[in-house]
Amino acid sequence: MFLQLINVSGIGASTARVMLSFMKPDELAKAIVKGEIFTLERIKGIGRKTAERIVVELKDKLAKYTLETNIPSMKHNTLHSDALNALLALGINRQAADQAIQKTLVQEPGLPLEELIKKALRTL
Repeated sequence: MFLQLINVSGIGASTARVMLSFMKPDELAKAIVKGEIFTLERIKGIGRKTAERIVVELKDKLAKYTLETNIPSMKHNTLHSDALNALLALGINRQAADQAIQKTLVQEPGLPLEELIKKALRTL
């Protein structure tokens, strides 16, 4: 999904990351396929024109996937692995990052990705 987003004119890597931290990849794909401009506009940094451009450029590409299934490349991503990848990208040791994420998930299950990363960073 990240690669699809950065191929849209006007969407850079940081905007794509913000979009994927705001919504799960399958939810984002569903919003694009359904043409939910308002949903996309709620994401920080996405205005009406950008949201419309995303829908126009990606709707057909994502429409081939059924709305009931995840995009194949996103099937094995979990909240834990996404958070772990984010902490590793910040230069944190894998073992320490993994332990912080596990501890945070035990204490507060059901956190959104962004909150999980923030709270895991606080435990380090």
